[in-house]
Amino acid sequence: MSHPSLPLAADAAAETPPHTGGLLLLVDGTAGLLTVAALGIALLLFLIIKVRLQPFVALLGVSIAVGLMAGLSVTELFGTVQRSDAVSTIESGMGGILGHVAIIIGLGTMLGAILEVSGGAAVLASRLLGLFGEKRAPLAMGLTGLIFGIPVFFDVGIFVLAPIVYAAAKRSGKSILLYCLPLLAGLSVTHAFLPPHPGPVAAAGLLDVDLGWVILMGVVTGLPAVVAAWVYSAWIGRRIFVAVPQDMVEAAEESRRAVLDEQRAAGVEPRETPVPLGTVLGIIGTPLLLILASTFSSIALEESTLRSVVEFFGHPFVALTIALFMAYYLLGIRRGWSRKSLETVSTASLKPVGNILLVVGAGGVFGAVLKGSGVAQALSDTFNDVGLPVIVLSYLISVVLRVAQGSATVAIVTTAGIVAPLLSEGDHSQAFVALVIMAISAGSIFASHVNDGGFWMVAKYFGISERDTLKTWTVLESVLSVAGFAVAAVLSLFV
Repeated sequence: MSHPSLPLAADAAAETPPHTGGLLLLVDGTAGLLTVAALGIALLLFLIIKVRLQPFVALLGVSIAVGLMAGLSVTELFGTVQRSDAVSTIESGMGGILGHVAIIIGLGTMLGAILEVSGGAAVLASRLLGLFGEKRAPLAMGLTGLIFGIPVFFDVGIFVLAPIVYAAAKRSGKSILLYCLPLLAGLSVTHAFLPPHPGPVAAAGLLDVDLGWVILMGVVTGLPAVVAAWVYSAWIGRRIFVAVPQDMVEAAEESRRAVLDEQRAAGVEPRETPVPLGTVLGIIGTPLLLILASTFSSIALEESTLRSVVEFFGHPFVALTIALFMAYYLLGIRRGWSRKSLETVSTASLKPVGNILLVVGAGGVFGAVLKGSGVAQALSDTFNDVGLPVIVLSYLISVVLRVAQGSATVAIVTTAGIVAPLLSEGDHSQAFVALVIMAISAGSIFASHVNDGGFWMVAKYFGISERDTLKTWTVLESVLSVAGFAVAAVLSLFV
């Protein structure tokens, strides 16, 4: 028997129709519930875009408002002190998703930090640049982003790899766009499509899909998308010249020195000997292969001790823990790091994760409220009447939410909560639902513009004007989005 897949957070909520004891029961019937859904999404966008409210607070507030307007009672939403057996929709929604997502994101974040601080990214980039040569340096940068982007967050990847882009562009005398855009495409597609990144992991939890299927479909849909983006990068990079930003080169050097000083203060003395490329690839690839092996052991193996062992080591918690211990030893202890330095780097890496986990948890609450109040069922019935395939609807909803408020994570968790009932009603395979997640993820990166922090990060780090960033980065993200969705949609016809 295969290991259990991530649970549908909304299943923890009540299955019964909404009660009439709600504090703000303002609706009745499908039309009223649809009105609540529309008002809830409009309120969410207003709070994030206009009020500039933190997305976690906005999602939680909107979840409460939707639940009350749809007829959930205070007891159903929050539980009560007097009734310890009362089911709290908010607590079950938050706990159901974070019970699995938090561990995966935490382990993945620490793994990425060790790879970053040890110099694994620089080794990967330099070896690929040497392998492909000067003429194919843009391809080398793209592969660097694609591989190194698996365990690290998008912004960390830019921070670590930008100096290498500066060096390659300065050496060639060509536009920096030829080198940074392929890198950004690789970082972006892994961030959107592959675990252990928050978006696909959260969607897998909300839609009850095994991570092995998400990894497989992420690779199958992500690779054609990134190739299309690389083709666009080569085309636009020859038409728009952007010089290497000298101020950012100097700032990067100062940052590098500051990081080295911090490492020394933490007891990490940088080694002159570079990290072996095979070690970096082995650490990154191990958890992916273990999870995939576990997922498909139920197909390839009969019930046996061997299958149980494969499933144990392939559980996401175990696979990522193994990879982290490999990184601790191969990149840390064996290269002279103290146990104190490993602890310092790991702990520091978790500081930015809190906000992400809270947003993901609030997305679980939103999905649970939609289900428990009956709003999700009303949406499901309406979407079924529209006649569009669920994978198309998922993509379109995600695109609208992404363009409107800018956050890919918010777009993913909100869309997953909305489309969950459409998937729970049908007899869909894990492969199909994983492709729906790819469609949602693809929609969440469409048309990055001025309301997205990534837009300004790209413009700042690579010295691109706002106008040229719209022509290059915004279009690049749209190419990734449309190509990834197109592959997912075609594949969905056969699974």
